Amino acid sequence: MSWSLWGEIMLGTGGRRARTVAILVGVVAVVGGLFVDRAIADTGDPAPAAVAARDQPLVSGTPCSVSARSCVDLDSQRAWLIDNGKVVRGPVKISSGGAGKETPVGHSFRVYLKEQDHKSQESRLPNGQPAPMPWSVFFADGGIAFHSGDPKRASAGCIHLAPADAQAWFENLQIGDQVQVVKASEEAAARSAPAENADKPASKDDDDKSSKDDDDKSDSDD
Repeated sequence: MSWSLWGEIMLGTGGRRARTVAILVGVVAVVGGLFVDRAIADTGDPAPAAVAARDQPLVSGTPCSVSARSCVDLDSQRAWLIDNGKVVRGPVKISSGGAGKETPVGHSFRVYLKEQDHKSQESRLPNGQPAPMPWSVFFADGGIAFHSGDPKRASAGCIHLAPADAQAWFENLQIGDQVQVVKASEEAAARSAPAENADKPASKDDDDKSSKDDDDKSDSDD
């Protein structure tokens, strides 16, 4: 039973005590939620998908890992098609979402829909008709897709490709293929961080901890 439903039942029975308990429960729930949100927000830990992607080798010349079938770099506004860890098309010029409608970053998007002659239900032409989105390949929530569009004009969140490139993306990507949308600068920083930490000399505390961990491991192996 939810807290709100419990509170309604208690209030329905009448009585000052029931009202007081319900109010206190609500306050505790709200305050507790705030502390939980704060704790999660303050961790700064990367998403598991990002960690998994960064554990893999990069596709040469791209900021994406070898599991990707398509790579988008929001920093340079470029994209690549990839097959078995090798670039088969690209880099090509793209345009991503503009201010307030930014294309989401993600390391494990999957193609879930393809429509060669898709018509947008959100964007409209001057005559009120749905705007065409040729060669649409949808890969993220909110209708985010690769499609033919002007690579010089910011989108509403999708990835604009020149017509020939949009057709190539449509023909090469299949349902379930992985798409990575990243910022090259962030990927470089994240990948270099472990190496920088490894180069640092271990402190005495680290040495002590390492020795203790070794002892514990030996005990457990026994």
